[in-house]
Amino acid sequence: MSCTDSCFPRTFRYEFLLVRSRTVPYALVRLLRPLLKTLAPSVPFPFPARVVPGNCVAAGVGRVLGSCASVPGAVGRVVGVGTGRLYVAVAVGGFRRYATYRVATVAGVFTNTVFGLILVYTYLALWEERPQLGGYDQAQAVTYVWLGQALLSTLAIGGGGFEDELIERIRTGDVAIDLYRPADLQLWWLASDLGRALFQLLGRGVVPFAFGALVFDVALPSDPVTWAGFLLAVLFGMVVGFGIRYLVALSAFWLMDGTGVVQMAWLLGFFCSGMLLPLNVFPGLLGEIVRVLPWSSLLQAPADVLLGRADPLGTFAFQGVWAVALLAAGRLVQSAATRRVVQGG
Repeated sequence: MSCTDSCFPRTFRYEFLLVRSRTVPYALVRLLRPLLKTLAPSVPFPFPARVVPGNCVAAGVGRVLGSCASVPGAVGRVVGVGTGRLYVAVAVGGFRRYATYRVATVAGVFTNTVFGLILVYTYLALWEERPQLGGYDQAQAVTYVWLGQALLSTLAIGGGGFEDELIERIRTGDVAIDLYRPADLQLWWLASDLGRALFQLLGRGVVPFAFGALVFDVALPSDPVTWAGFLLAVLFGMVVGFGIRYLVALSAFWLMDGTGVVQMAWLLGFFCSGMLLPLNVFPGLLGEIVRVLPWSSLLQAPADVLLGRADPLGTFAFQGVWAVALLAAGRLVQSAATRRVVQGG
């Protein structure tokens, strides 16, 4: 018997959040535990210690509802949707989910560092021939490279976000279960993706950036306000990136296979976000076009805030407009797409 059958009446079998309780022996997670407990006090956090598996707990009251022994390590919780705690719990779950993949994280750190070194020496050769290219000096160009490596996985510019999973659920028809939950589909995936992005920033982005700052001459601000503005720009970039990828994922409602759309979005993201070259380097009309596209909010905008090349308030306004526009577009497409939930299923 499944956890849903043993813990809840049949009519409410999908109206809970399933969270797997795992041991995550990360010093990072231990440090963040007080923050996560503050953000979601109604959700028990079993890390870094193990919890006894098989309990279905009503969030906020801790009342055991039944046995879930058939699903080891699973904890089902009824969470109030209106309070917003559900989405905090989903974000925490997204963070913890990626925190379990230690080997993949270490491999990602190594990969980002190696590619960062390759790009740095390429940039140094380019800026040696063209000093002040794009308005950057060499130190700023090197800083830009390591920022790109720190934010590559955080903003899922090269893929690795939620979109592949959502596309698969749409293809199989499992998205019907998601729609049955007392939760908003878009906010659910946004919360999950923000949790993933936070882990990728801390677990995979900090080390390559710190390595670059120690080995090369970089241009980093000393003003904490500038750093705060940079982090806010990164947060806006997370939302904009989610909005783009959510629209890409929703295309699977009309396509049997979303692989082609995902790959096209990946190529556009690499080119138009400034991951290969700063958008300030692009000449003439091409440069003007790419700088007003939403992808420029992912890397170019946060980098310019950190390097003091852009007005933070203007940057936030630009990113905010794109975030609202993309989320609204996602809402409209979702409304049209949910009529096709049987597609592929």
